[in-house]
Amino acid sequence: MRPLLPTLTGAGLLLASALVASAGEPSPAPSDGVTVTRGEPVALLTGAGSINATDVRYQVHGTDLGIMWDNGAGEVLMAFGDTYGEGWGGNGAGPREADWRCNVLAKSSDRDLADGMTFDTMVQDRPGHAGQLLDCLQQNGVEETVIPTAGIAVGGRSFIHYMSVNHWGPPGQWFTNHSGIAWSDDDGETWTKDPDAVWPNTPEWDSKFQMTAFVRHRGHVYLFGTPNGRWGDAHLARVPAGKVLDKDAYRYWDGSDWSPSEAAAVPVADGPIGELSVQYNEYTGRWLMTYLDESRAQIVLRDAPGPTGPWGDEQVIVDGAEYPALYGGFLHPWSCGPDLYFALTQWGPYNVTLMRSTLTRE
Repeated sequence: MRPLLPTLTGAGLLLASALVASAGEPSPAPSDGVTVTRGEPVALLTGAGSINATDVRYQVHGTDLGIMWDNGAGEVLMAFGDTYGEGWGGNGAGPREADWRCNVLAKSSDRDLADGMTFDTMVQDRPGHAGQLLDCLQQNGVEETVIPTAGIAVGGRSFIHYMSVNHWGPPGQWFTNHSGIAWSDDDGETWTKDPDAVWPNTPEWDSKFQMTAFVRHRGHVYLFGTPNGRWGDAHLARVPAGKVLDKDAYRYWDGSDWSPSEAAAVPVADGPIGELSVQYNEYTGRWLMTYLDESRAQIVLRDAPGPTGPWGDEQVIVDGAEYPALYGGFLHPWSCGPDLYFALTQWGPYNVTLMRSTLTRE
């Protein structure tokens, strides 16, 4: 990711994107809402001094995001954005020549998150070196980078929703060429970008589905989308779980029904919303979303009885006053409650920390 200027609150936030976890059916009866505590750090997951020693084991000195999904085979896959190795500057992204990879992927079977999330391995292009998953041109104004924003697995196949970034803009803004879906049938080792599962951006840079979050629930995969940057609203689409790559099969929530027209999609949650993550939470029987509210420099949580809403008020789970230059906030798919685990990035030191909040059913 590239550096942005400080926000109005003084926390110099950076880009990232969104994701989401697969979900099961509710166990208890749905609650009427949730309250959540402020997040506390559990463990540093990436970089020097992290529990995974990614700098030594995989030449991952600095990275961000960490979108997570259950691969259906006893692992959580965790995709990261722009990643740097030897020669990394120690604060923020870059320099470009510091073994820059646009995206990398870790695998974890760790179910005891109370002491952190241990990686079993990372996808490597040579021993001891995390390899790039999705190709990118690394040309500013053409395709600067390609960043995962969401992941999901269906029937043994994993899907990543990614954004192709044309260039970085002012604080909290960047501009994408398109978003799209890539798939893997070998547990994330190799990926193919589907040429038809693409959401082109508009000439005005305001397509509603450039950054996304996936949720699998009751036969459908739900796709929550925002425009590029951190200032847009969230919109919603869904597709039968077996047709994730069939763009014609997506239906968009128009406020009263599911429409085949992407243009008909209306906001289900008002922004500013950046780096969105959504899951159906079994413990509360509620839908949860986390994201960066750029205007407040805070990671917040909202809940709803269903994916179309109504989505409740923002509850702060991480404050930029305590964690400067924060962004992300991606939910762990095995974090069913009452503990809620999520991945938080800070521009400085440009690495990812596992955080924990506690949910209470109302």
